[in-house]
Amino acid sequence: MVENLIIIGSGPAGYSAALYTAREDFKPLMIAGTVNVGGQLTLTTTVDNYPGFPEGIQGPELMGLFEKQAKRFGTRILHEDVVDVDFGSRPFKIKTSENQYEAHTVIISTGASSKWLGIPSEMRLRGKGVSSCATCDAVFFRNKDVVVVGGGDTAMEDSLFLTKFASSVTILHRREGFRASKAMQDKVMANPKIRVMFNTTVEEILGQEQVTGVRIKNVNDGKEETLKVGGVFIAIGHTPNTEFLKGKIKLDDQGYILTREEVKTDIEGVYAAGDVVDRVYKQAVTAAGSGVKAALEVRAYLQNMNLTNLQ
Repeated sequence: MVENLIIIGSGPAGYSAALYTAREDFKPLMIAGTVNVGGQLTLTTTVDNYPGFPEGIQGPELMGLFEKQAKRFGTRILHEDVVDVDFGSRPFKIKTSENQYEAHTVIISTGASSKWLGIPSEMRLRGKGVSSCATCDAVFFRNKDVVVVGGGDTAMEDSLFLTKFASSVTILHRREGFRASKAMQDKVMANPKIRVMFNTTVEEILGQEQVTGVRIKNVNDGKEETLKVGGVFIAIGHTPNTEFLKGKIKLDDQGYILTREEVKTDIEGVYAAGDVVDRVYKQAVTAAGSGVKAALEVRAYLQNMNLTNLQ
């Protein structure tokens, strides 16, 4: 059977695309994967900035509601991992580790994964004072001392944003100078609530149920010290989940899918939405919006090609 639409990935973008296409009886098939189904929100605790939840909501609970709503209108969800695609012929072929599927249209919503330091305490305290999203979590660190790890524009932007809430922000960077733009560096250096420690790495994040500090090391002399902080923000970038798409679709030098008119890829009938495209905003609500846009493009494409009743 050739599917009208296959959605690769889940999260706010994928579920929103599924909801819109399922309501129009396009019978979307979502291949959600087997790890981190629901996207990065499943790794967070309280979400305070998604519209419609004035008291906040737990990230996994929110994604559970997204999934339930998509299923209500007939979305079928498979927990398999896509390993290869063939966009060179039609219908498109999607190969998982277990099966092969065919579709007239495809929406890619595989998201992006935060880069982490890779130390055990970081994983243990994620969501308990360790975060990779300052714009998501800054409000929870009001009047606390925090550190930001990184040296690019993201680290600068996160640090400046955190000064609206935190008592102080210390930027830890492993090199002698920042990679960020000069304009961003100037803003950081001019902010009295921010201090910078170059040539510094995080050896361990301290705390049991909540972050209480970080053990850091100077890479030049090896000297270690402990900073008492209530939060650690990792700002060393994201990796789009597009490894299986290399050579199959146009990607930029960082691996993000290149699009035109927001969600259209270079292949007609293949669309992309959410953090797999977004290098800037990386918010659940913007991802959901782009998923809707992709769904509307799929509707127009299927209707124009008179494909909606082929199943």
